[in-house]
Amino acid sequence: MLPVYRTLLYATDLSSNAAHAFRHALALARRFEARICILHVLPEVEPAVLNFVATVMGEERLADMELGHKDEVRQEIRMRLEAFACEESGDPNEGATLVSDIRVRHGNPVARILSEADEIDADLIVLGSHGKGRLHYTFLGSVAEKVLHRSKRPVLVVPLG
Repeated sequence: MLPVYRTLLYATDLSSNAAHAFRHALALARRFEARICILHVLPEVEPAVLNFVATVMGEERLADMELGHKDEVRQEIRMRLEAFACEESGDPNEGATLVSDIRVRHGNPVARILSEADEIDADLIVLGSHGKGRLHYTFLGSVAEKVLHRSKRPVLVVPLG
């Protein structure tokens, strides 16, 4: 039996080349009448950096700033992704129809991509890859490579310029 894609997880790093991978997700969504969940993962700050900043700023001030800032950043990225989806689809109505959800999460990008794929029961994970050149043992970016090797779901890795 041929696979049918109903739910796609498109993970983006918001790079200028990310639109190329999103176009593949759009084409598949149109073809299979699927829904796209867009995911962007904000990596956590290293503990050593947080300790240094807490020492300089004070722990309470850092905690207050961090909570407010995370919400602001999350909302700004969500708005940018909504505009991006509508712009790339060429039709605001279609963009709203094909994109079922936009998620901005914090954490390890690989772990979050895999957990979000499980949460939405994605039929396919779509993401772009930044090549590392001839010196690297693979042409896949580190996040794409790790997702590809750890996922139990099909993964479409789109090479980005």
